[in-house]
Amino acid sequence: MGEETYHLVTLGCPKNQVDSDKLAGTLAADGMASTDSPAEADLIIVNSCAFIADARQESVDTVLALADLRRDGARLVVTGCMAERYGDELAEALPEVDSVAGFGVPVVLGRRPDSPSDSEPSLPLFDLLNLPRPASTRPWAYVKIAEGCDRACGFCAIPTFRGPQRSRSIDSILEEVDALEVREVVLVAQDLAAYGRDQGEGERSIVPLVEAVAGRVDRVRLLYLYPSDLNDRLVDTICATGVPYFDLSLQHVSPPLMRRMRRWGDGNRFLERIGHIRSVEPEAAFRSNFIVGYPGETEEDHDALLEFVAAADLDWCGFFTYSEEEGTYATTLDGAVDSALAAERLRELGEMQDRITAARRDALIGRQVSVLVDEPGIGRTHREAPEIDGIVTVPADLPAGQFVDLTVTGAIGPDLAAA
Repeated sequence: MGEETYHLVTLGCPKNQVDSDKLAGTLAADGMASTDSPAEADLIIVNSCAFIADARQESVDTVLALADLRRDGARLVVTGCMAERYGDELAEALPEVDSVAGFGVPVVLGRRPDSPSDSEPSLPLFDLLNLPRPASTRPWAYVKIAEGCDRACGFCAIPTFRGPQRSRSIDSILEEVDALEVREVVLVAQDLAAYGRDQGEGERSIVPLVEAVAGRVDRVRLLYLYPSDLNDRLVDTICATGVPYFDLSLQHVSPPLMRRMRRWGDGNRFLERIGHIRSVEPEAAFRSNFIVGYPGETEEDHDALLEFVAAADLDWCGFFTYSEEEGTYATTLDGAVDSALAAERLRELGEMQDRITAARRDALIGRQVSVLVDEPGIGRTHREAPEIDGIVTVPADLPAGQFVDLTVTGAIGPDLAAA
C-alpha cells in the first residue's frame, strides 16, 4: 500500500493560511504526503471561512465541488471558522462531508494522536495556535501571534467562534519565525496591536515583539491595526523596521455611524494620525477597509466617507457591502440600506480609490525601489503586502528570495514594472 495523501484547500484570510500550514505540518508528521489533485487524495480538507455570507457560500460551493471530484473511499473534512461556528448544523446540511472538525479537533486519517499521560497537563488535543510549522516554500510567511478578539464591533461575529484574545509568548513566536527561514514575516491576528494584553505585566505591548522579529528577518510587516492603539511608540517602531506599511482597520469615518458600529474614532482623527505618520516617514504606505451599507448609513455618512477617501489618499482600500451576521449587535438596528443603493455606493467608492491607487503608482515611475523577489518575474516593495496588494513585475532571471534595487519603469493599475 502506498503513502496516504491529502489535498488541502484554504479559504479566507491570512490567519486561515497559517492554520493550514500548521495542519499540513501535522499531516506530514502523521506520514501523509500532499497532492495537488483532489481526485487522487485519501483525505480532502477544506479550511473554511465564515466571516461574511459570500465567504460562507464560497466555502459550501468548494466543499460540494470537491465532493464530486473525490475518489471512492476518500474522506472529506471541513475545518476552520465555518466548522467551528456551525458544527452539527453544517454536518446535517452537507451529508457529503465525512467530518466537521472545529477548532481543537484533530484532522487525521487512520490513527489519532496519543492520549496525554497523567503526568502531562490537560491541554486541547489540537492547539493550532502553537503547533509547530514546516519551513516556508516562499521567501515570506504569515505568522499568527494571537487568536480571538476582545472587542465588540457591531458587525463582527468573530469573537463568538474564535473566542477571546489569546496571545502567544514571544519565545514561541520567535521559534516559529526562525523555523520558517524567510526574508519577510507578516504578523497577523484579529487585533494585532492588542497583542500581550491578556498576559499581564511584561507583555502588554506589541513593540518588543516587532523589534525582536525585525532582528531576525529583513522585513517585518503588520496587518490589521486598530487605530486607537496606533500610538507614537508603535509608529516609530514600525518605521524603524524599514517597512513603513500601515494596515489600519477603520471601517468607516462618520461619527454617528461609528457609534452604531461600536467603533472608536472618526474621519478627522484618522486624517490627523495618517498625516502625523507621513510627517515622520514620507515613504509610508497605507491600506484600509470600509463597510458600505451598514444599518443606518445615510447619504451624509456616505458623503463623509467619500470626502475621507479623497483626502486620505491611501495606497490601497477595500470596500465591502454590509453582511448581516447572526448574533451581532447590528442585527438589532433599524435603518437597513437597500441593496441596490449599497451596491451603487460601493461602486462609487471603488472607482474613486482605483484612480487614487493608479495615481500613487504612477508617481513611482522613475524611482529606485528595493524589491523582494517572491518568484521568477514577480516581486514586492515595502508598499505591497503579499497576496493582498499589487505586485512588481521584475526580470524573470532574478532569483526568488533575493532583494534587488530596481528602477520603476511603468505602472498598470495597481501593479508596477521595474528593471
